[in-house]
Amino acid sequence: MQTPISVNEKKEFVRWFLNHYQLKKRESVWILNYLMNHESLLTYVCFVEDVKLCPRGMEITAQGVKDPPFRFYKGQVMTNDAEKSFHDLRMNQEEPIYIQMNFENAHQCSMYALVLEENPYLPKDHYKNENDREEAEQLLSSSLLLYKKQQLEKRIDQSLQEGDQSEFNHLAKALVEVNEALKCY
Repeated sequence: MQTPISVNEKKEFVRWFLNHYQLKKRESVWILNYLMNHESLLTYVCFVEDVKLCPRGMEITAQGVKDPPFRFYKGQVMTNDAEKSFHDLRMNQEEPIYIQMNFENAHQCSMYALVLEENPYLPKDHYKNENDREEAEQLLSSSLLLYKKQQLEKRIDQSLQEGDQSEFNHLAKALVEVNEALKCY
């Protein structure tokens, strides 16, 4: 079972994404900034793949990929109108919103992997070859753990430099857990 993604992790990803990618539609930037500045909304955001299968979702696309610039799905309706989706976002702040980010090398991006969640609306047979899916999930999980390990090591170094014993102890414990999890791969 996947651990829940924190609001801070989502916010950090959105900030990173906006700093690294140019979006095809400027309204997408507004929407992402709005989400980043409204933490209560971010609790209802799930980054997933194949968002068109979700009851309420957005597809946001960066320059450099062939996907459409922007799409909003609600029920059986799809629109390219970002303003309508923004209005829906503001009016239904306590409903889950699923977001698919389309950008170059998205599947190889560790920052995206950190916030990407399993889409609960995908049919069981969505992935044709179950072995490929399991292998991909294992690769993603191990890559994610390696990235978390690197981040923890950086933060441990920083806590040592700052002389923060409490933070060091907390991070060291988390690092032990990550190392134990890595033994499974």
